[in-house]
Amino acid sequence: MKALVWEAARAMNLREQEEPQAAADEILVKVGHAGICGSELSGYLGHNALRVPPLIMGHEFAGEIVGMGSLVPTFRPDLQVGALVTVNPLWYCGDCPPCAAGLNQLCGNRRLLGAHRPGAFAELVSVPAKLAYALPAGMDTRIGALTEPVGCAVRIAELAGDVADADCLIIGAGPIGLLSLQMLRYKGAGRVFIAEIDPARLAMAAALGGIAIQPREADTAQAVKAATDGAGVAVSVDAVGSALTREQCVAATRASGLLILSGLHEETSAMPAAEMIRREIVARGSFAYTPANFARALDLLGQGAIRLDPWIHEAPLGEGGDWFERLLDAPGDVSKILLLPAL
Repeated sequence: MKALVWEAARAMNLREQEEPQAAADEILVKVGHAGICGSELSGYLGHNALRVPPLIMGHEFAGEIVGMGSLVPTFRPDLQVGALVTVNPLWYCGDCPPCAAGLNQLCGNRRLLGAHRPGAFAELVSVPAKLAYALPAGMDTRIGALTEPVGCAVRIAELAGDVADADCLIIGAGPIGLLSLQMLRYKGAGRVFIAEIDPARLAMAAALGGIAIQPREADTAQAVKAATDGAGVAVSVDAVGSALTREQCVAATRASGLLILSGLHEETSAMPAAEMIRREIVARGSFAYTPANFARALDLLGQGAIRLDPWIHEAPLGEGGDWFERLLDAPGDVSKILLLPAL
């Protein structure tokens, strides 16, 4: 089969690979659409210890079941060859305390498809059947492949709590920022400010109902405070993950407000701890999604409540390396790149 293989920092090439085989508890999926995730960009640069070359990345995808292991019919009778599915790429043990609490994404034994095992930047991928979700009737793999990033936004909005009529801030208008913007608005937030240096992405955020802030023209925190009579926002979301954006979120959050840390651009950074203490700002991380969040994401996509169109761009699998380079440099008016192994 054809697969896009990451072979070294900034080296990703289309190669012929042996077709995977489904184990007894797995299904074999013919990939229809596979999205490029922001976390994979750091891996592509060689900055992520989770990913080691040579590796087939890809964990945002949907496709058609073309084979299944011998045990699958006994515990997943709902799955059939020919069915369209998306897949939660986070394998979990199901037995540890986080799993028992429904927080399977925090499982200490978790494994990620496209990192710990070959992913979906290929014509075929084998996956544990327990992680598969049938697409709703009428949904194609283009939309189904968005379930994973939407799940991340569902989790962020869940952690944000009751945001009805509240002012919020998101820094970063990449896919997670754009999806989080929509989720906060879906939950009834008042104004959602969104800061982004890329003009095209900022325009996308404005088109989705965000109040745009261009950090190159105005200080993000000062702009938010000016618009909120000096109070700041109830909830801020850092969807970038740099020292600067984390600091800006703290500065823009009101006393006793909530800061949600989602972006992973920098593994470590200084935080204005004294300011957080004196204003009792609560900071918490948001990592991936629970299985319930993932299912909710698929439901919201089926309702048409969340979107990344008309800014989705489809490309043949062989152009994947070029698109990784563009996303690192100047993505422009592209909300999500979906690679098509069949082309």
